[in-house]
Amino acid sequence: MGILKRIDTKQQPATKARPKLSLLPLDTILMDDCVAAMAKLPDRSIDLIFADPPYNLQLGGDLFRPEGGRVDAVDDDWDKFDTFEAYDRFTRAWLREARRVLKDDGTLWVIGSYHNIFRVGAALQDEGFWILNDIIWRKANPMPNFKGTRFTNAHETMIWCSKSEKARYTFNYRAMKGLNDDLQMRSDWSLPICSGGERLKDDDGHKAHPTQKPEALLYRVLLASTEPGDIVLDPFFGTGTTGAVARRLRRRWIGIEREPKYVKVASERIASTLPLDESAMAGVPEKKSAPRVAFGILIETGLLQPGTILTDAKRRWKAEVRADGTLVADGAAGSIHKLGATLQNAPSCNGWTFWHVEQAGKLLPIDTLRQRHLAATGE
Repeated sequence: MGILKRIDTKQQPATKARPKLSLLPLDTILMDDCVAAMAKLPDRSIDLIFADPPYNLQLGGDLFRPEGGRVDAVDDDWDKFDTFEAYDRFTRAWLREARRVLKDDGTLWVIGSYHNIFRVGAALQDEGFWILNDIIWRKANPMPNFKGTRFTNAHETMIWCSKSEKARYTFNYRAMKGLNDDLQMRSDWSLPICSGGERLKDDDGHKAHPTQKPEALLYRVLLASTEPGDIVLDPFFGTGTTGAVARRLRRRWIGIEREPKYVKVASERIASTLPLDESAMAGVPEKKSAPRVAFGILIETGLLQPGTILTDAKRRWKAEVRADGTLVADGAAGSIHKLGATLQNAPSCNGWTFWHVEQAGKLLPIDTLRQRHLAATGE
């Protein structure tokens, strides 16, 4: 991962060709204005854009808690615009560049609050994007309304859109269903705000960024609408949540951030993020015609015996097969998928490729046994 510092576009020849795809600054933070930085990226080169633009909160002064403590709110210069018209011009400018660099089958996600999301939504449609969903992120632990003059602001809105009505965009339906206990994922997501150990702090112990998004939110976004190896762009990178999750999920990423203090925090954060095991990244196939085989079938047919010890590919974890088709390891128990996710501290896991059994001195993924069953039954 590297950092490219701001380049003065005035020094660049007006006729300079855009860089080739092979020259994309992958896994890099571009320290620059978002519009200027996107202008240097090739046409149709990005698979997904996640944008968390300034909310233009229009705060009218400090906010204090009932006991007198000052609320750490968003009062940075980057969130301030003189007029709504100025904010709209800024929005249209970055959306035009976003549309240009996005692949025809790519998608864009933008998140905002009631202060800006409706203006952004109108601009999205004006620029030709096709809205697929609006997602309500319901905050499980929102900040209360200290003045008691309004409802507690307990959600933010994400708009997910493609470049056209007929675009063949990526949507990993079965992965989302798997995350949601085998039920269709709804458009209202209940996730906690960023707090505790995940909340990044500066050298003085204060929040490194006032609107840091939780990794769980980006995990779901990227898992839903990208594949491993896809290129993800975040033009408002902040402390690098998008980059950290992209690296964890084995996606490539490009971040754009103009504030040096955020670039520093994001760089350190991403450098310390470890990708998930490759076997854990093998998702459930999207083919609807694939026959369903329960893990218990392998036990019932004798392909696996109760008491068999399964391990992951690197032998970091061991689990014992129970007669009812569940696994037990380190005091935890569950299905092949649930236990694999629990041990890795991951939201989901494809147990068929994660768990292995030793046969004839070799480790085989248990999916091999499933394929044997399918071959034997002619399915």
